Amino acid sequence: MSPRERLLRYALVGAVATASHYLLLVALVEVVHWPAWLGAGAGAVLGAQVAYLGNRRFTFAHEGPHRAAWPRFQVTALLGALLGMGVVAVSVHWGLHYLLGQCLATVLALFFTFLVNRHWTFGSRRVPG
Repeated sequence: MSPRERLLRYALVGAVATASHYLLLVALVEVVHWPAWLGAGAGAVLGAQVAYLGNRRFTFAHEGPHRAAWPRFQVTALLGALLGMGVVAVSVHWGLHYLLGQCLATVLALFFTFLVNRHWTFGSRRVPG
């Protein structure tokens, strides 16, 4: 599979994961009245689990053990979430709507996490011995 095709698959899985992320974010901010940056973090955790399952099979066709790939994916997702939380916090501080900040954060995290997951999380199919 070409890198372009893999990025497209990553983006498709990301769209599903992002939808779950945004739904939880909006629910926590609008219904539960959490701060936007905290809702962004909680949404990112949910989105990360959806993304892991989709990317493991559909994007990277990874057959290695979960015990190696899952923690790496979670670290990558955490870094992406921290990046997103920071972007949302700065955006709100600058007077922008939190969802506009989250959109910017999503685009930045898409490219960052794709590269990390491609090369580190799912990059090796060797089973640790």
